[in-house]
Amino acid sequence: MSLAPHEFWQEIHPPLTFRENPAEGFRDLYPARLPDGRQIALPIRTLPGDGSRAVASLIVNQASFALEDALSDTMTAALRPLGADVVIGVPTLGLPLANAVARRLGHPRMVALGTSRKFWYDEGLSEPMSSITSPEQIKRLYLDPRMLPLLRGKRVAVVDDVISSAASMRAVLALLSKAGVAPIALVFAMLQTERWRPVLQALDPALPGKVYGALRTPLLARRDDGGWAPTG
Repeated sequence: MSLAPHEFWQEIHPPLTFRENPAEGFRDLYPARLPDGRQIALPIRTLPGDGSRAVASLIVNQASFALEDALSDTMTAALRPLGADVVIGVPTLGLPLANAVARRLGHPRMVALGTSRKFWYDEGLSEPMSSITSPEQIKRLYLDPRMLPLLRGKRVAVVDDVISSAASMRAVLALLSKAGVAPIALVFAMLQTERWRPVLQALDPALPGKVYGALRTPLLARRDDGGWAPTG
């Protein structure tokens, strides 16, 4: 089955709608699975460089509301047993998910990090941040100092859309460390490859065990036939 570009991220398909045989490779889509086996068709994006590697892509603000709800439900189910007091959302695409997860947990609000500096912000509560999708665009990530009383001494969970190289999450963790906050969980709509794992491991050996994802997708390597095969 092939999909038009605007059809990705729109439907939640029954289990086994798309074949999942890595030996046969994948072409233009990767079928990611929710914990209950339902599938989500993700487009395959070739990474910058020599064209030999690719990833499955998820852009939450282009997804259907039904898919956003399914991801939020799954993320909430992973987080609920941990007893988080506060949910922190990472800009940009982590914010709607954090909102949805916090609501499902019965929280009255969530805390949003930001990349727009307000005049009352403290530059000491900021960190430079880049991401795999915008590697040349360096932003600054800010925590509003007015939010500190909501975080100190609390069980804090961080919510974002995707973790891949962990560049963004490393900035988030550095910023929260400045505020004296050590998250109990890092929750994502998608764990994209395993490249994030050694980065977090180097920061704190306990961190990888605090990571939860609704979806998992591998790094893909180009095959001789032009398709893609999982490589890690």
